[in-house]
Amino acid sequence: MQKIINLFDFKQKINYKNEILAGLAVAMTMIPESLSFAILAGLSPLTGLYAAFLMGIVTAILGGRPGMVSGGAGATVVVLIALAASHGVEYLFAAVILAGVLQFSVGIFKLGKFVRLIPQPVMYGFLNGLAVIIFMAQVAQFKVVENGIEGWMQGPALYLMAGLTLLTIAIVFILPKFTKAVPASLVAIIVVFGIVYFFGIDTKKVIDIASVGGSLPSFHIPSIPFTLETLKIIFPYALVMAGVGLIESLLTLNMVDEITSTKGQSNREAAAQGIANITNGFFGGMGGCAMVAQTLVNIGAGGRARLSAIVAAIAILLIILVAGPVIEQIPMAALVGVMMMVAIGTFEWVSFRIINKMPRHDIFIGMLVAVITVLLHNLALAVLIGVVISALVFAWESAKRIRARKYVDEDGVKHYEIFGPLFFGSAMAFTEKFDVKNDPDEVIIDFKESKVVDMSAIEALNKITEKYHKEGKKLHLRHLSQDCRQLLKNAETVIDVNIIEDPTYKVMTNK
Repeated sequence: MQKIINLFDFKQKINYKNEILAGLAVAMTMIPESLSFAILAGLSPLTGLYAAFLMGIVTAILGGRPGMVSGGAGATVVVLIALAASHGVEYLFAAVILAGVLQFSVGIFKLGKFVRLIPQPVMYGFLNGLAVIIFMAQVAQFKVVENGIEGWMQGPALYLMAGLTLLTIAIVFILPKFTKAVPASLVAIIVVFGIVYFFGIDTKKVIDIASVGGSLPSFHIPSIPFTLETLKIIFPYALVMAGVGLIESLLTLNMVDEITSTKGQSNREAAAQGIANITNGFFGGMGGCAMVAQTLVNIGAGGRARLSAIVAAIAILLIILVAGPVIEQIPMAALVGVMMMVAIGTFEWVSFRIINKMPRHDIFIGMLVAVITVLLHNLALAVLIGVVISALVFAWESAKRIRARKYVDEDGVKHYEIFGPLFFGSAMAFTEKFDVKNDPDEVIIDFKESKVVDMSAIEALNKITEKYHKEGKKLHLRHLSQDCRQLLKNAETVIDVNIIEDPTYKVMTNK
């Protein structure tokens, strides 16, 4: 059990003070976001808070990345807004359960490793776009609704909110320069809360968004018809939600890996995210995934173990049960200031310094991912487009690198030494390297510095082989690796080539 959970292992070097204080700071910043997204999706505010508690506690205990925080994230909730509006909240809970099953399957079948295929420019774009979204979401808190009309704050209300927000930012920025004994974000929230409370300042508070009081989440099977028609309705939403949740969670995991110089377990985290979402669907939570902003708050406050996320989840549950009236009085300016500093910390400022040093296509990909993330708020689409474009650029650059060194030996045999991978992108350039009509009767293609990769490569070899056979000339392949030879063997009904024996390389020896 100790190896599985590693929670009460007192041999671990854990700063319990930092873990507890970081957890409290995370809880304070998670509440307004969970409430906001629940209301945005047309759900009960408690649905958002339940998701924050359930996602947080399950992933903290079972997840593959200590220090990472999960909750009712907007990235996954936005996906389900249309489903909730058209079919109701019961269908939403069913979709959350199905998304959890899909995520759990990804973890069990060890598919989480594919997140490693996401290039660094896409990561930069993802983080920069996310930073802008977090910041703009805080700016939106300066809006108020009067007589059913939404508009920006004006006059004293605006000045008070802006002043308290700037005070929060100043505390979060300056305090760590003097001491890191307590999380600056938590100190900022307490200081601003104290000022507003003791001076009786009238400003926007958490209660102005929604009430946070309630009871324990209870088990509930979604009230939907269990038919194929229902599956057709919820499956597309569940699939997108599962994809968005896994991408955001595993990208966050990679981010924490880089910050802490440690290694998380992507497959275990994927399975834990799935279990957490299944739990959400059965206990009235709106579902979610890893939360980048809250994770950064946690890491910045010194949270490195599972304890901080557990403290945050339990704190949210206690807030729901008993501390709602107190939390409802926290000024939104304090939470807005903390989240703005998180956004500033999330932004990869180094991307500006390297903009003239990196390849143009990488800069373009990073900017494109950021723009799509900001404009569409669709993280999955932004990352997918970034990965696809990066793959196409890589294929194009690799295709240009294939070349051949040609010479004729003392026996009159012409050699073509191929450099670079032979695949769909380079197949045409490969076939153009050969002078079939003018070549001698025997030709050797040497793949010592190359590799046969795919079906297009096999077809290219087939075509060049046929050309030499038509001219009555012999063609040999040399220095093929074992996997390349197996690839050609599997395709022997399509292509007939003569793989020459090489006494130097044992893998080429036909026994």
